[in-house]
Amino acid sequence: MDGNVIEDSLLDYKEGLGELAKHLPDVVQNYIKFTDACFEEGTLSKKTKHLIALGLGVYSNDEYCIIYHTKGAIDNGASRQEIIEAAAVTTAFGGGVSMSQTITLVQDALSSFQKHTH
Repeated sequence: MDGNVIEDSLLDYKEGLGELAKHLPDVVQNYIKFTDACFEEGTLSKKTKHLIALGLGVYSNDEYCIIYHTKGAIDNGASRQEIIEAAAVTTAFGGGVSMSQTITLVQDALSSFQKHTH
């Protein structure tokens, strides 16, 4: 997957959330408020929280979450190695599907988003 597809997927998610908000504004507003609170800096850092969420995205085969939380981890200071290790740990639970996402989409997202940070 090239960088444009990765970034387009992130944009698609955000646009879809905006469209849903037109029909269910309270639901979307409360969802965003809840998830923002979950990812606030606390005992666990934002970086750690995004690495956990990335692992869950890999495990559940949720491509939008994989892309979103890879970017979130990078934006909060995670290194390529930290992201790969977090995704790889997931393969111990998720097997082949998780390994497939780790060796493809996670690495594609890393390459796409790290181009913009260097």
